[in-house]
Amino acid sequence: MQQLLRKIAFPFSLVYALVVYLRNFLYDVGIFTSRSYGTPTICVGNLSVGGTGKTPMTEYLIRMLHHHRVAVLSRGYKRKSKGFLLATPHSGVLDLGDEPYQLKKKFPDVAVAVDADRRNGIAQLEEFVKPEVIILDDAFQHRRVKPTISILLTMHSALFVDDWYLPTGNLRDSKREAQRADVIIVTKCPANLSTAERGQMTRRLRAGADQQILFATLEYRNEVTDGGQKKMELLDLKGKQVALVTGIASPGPLVDHLASLGIQFEHFEYGDHHHFTDKEIERFKDHEVVLTTEKDFVRLEGRLEHLFYVQIAHRFDASDVATLEKMIKKVV
Repeated sequence: MQQLLRKIAFPFSLVYALVVYLRNFLYDVGIFTSRSYGTPTICVGNLSVGGTGKTPMTEYLIRMLHHHRVAVLSRGYKRKSKGFLLATPHSGVLDLGDEPYQLKKKFPDVAVAVDADRRNGIAQLEEFVKPEVIILDDAFQHRRVKPTISILLTMHSALFVDDWYLPTGNLRDSKREAQRADVIIVTKCPANLSTAERGQMTRRLRAGADQQILFATLEYRNEVTDGGQKKMELLDLKGKQVALVTGIASPGPLVDHLASLGIQFEHFEYGDHHHFTDKEIERFKDHEVVLTTEKDFVRLEGRLEHLFYVQIAHRFDASDVATLEKMIKKVV
């Protein structure tokens, strides 16, 4: 049914494509202007909606830059607050949005701010925080800011070159805009991706001579946690009554991973950034274990018992790590 509705919506996707083209054209010819900043900025984004692993990539960069004073600026999608907000230890998930809240909780020494106006957000951070580098989360399509480095993510199983505009497809920006990226990272690759497959995908992405193509695997930790002292091995979930609760754009890889381990579960799937109601929680709260993602955990924490989340991280091979580090160190 969903696929049928997407096909019916094809005329609307043509209108959307025209609007995107005109907007980018106005930036390209200088009628709309992009602004650079004295503080180095690293943009992490994608051309499609959700599911490419932007937050784990932001975490990866934070760890890479741990010797520097780092700030993260995000829009704060679906937050209840307005304007610029610099996270404090007292900020809640409704103030910041789930992903910025997750980052602040995991990296308390990192300045995390939210502002839909990226220019204002950068100006506020430069004035009050004075960071050595600002990571712009989910900002590739926000052309009012010209970042020092642009990192474009695309998922292995859903490359942007095979996609189409919303609402028929998942593209929110033109495929041609990939040429603005300094590095394109193919995320959620199979662990055994061969050299030949890497070469084939590189050709399909049609990267420019000055662009780097890197490949990352999504690594699931063997241990799940409740965010505190309680932990258990993933394999300990075998034989238990498990509810898998997801409110993310692309739960498929996690579902496949758990199934590959022989873990049986009932999957309760919701839309990306979903705010769970008490009635929805009633559906799965009586399971022996409620398993979720780290992003969903911050929206469910404190609302039910026996709640655990799976920890994930991007993993690169040694040569790709060296390439990415070299690019980052050039500007920071």
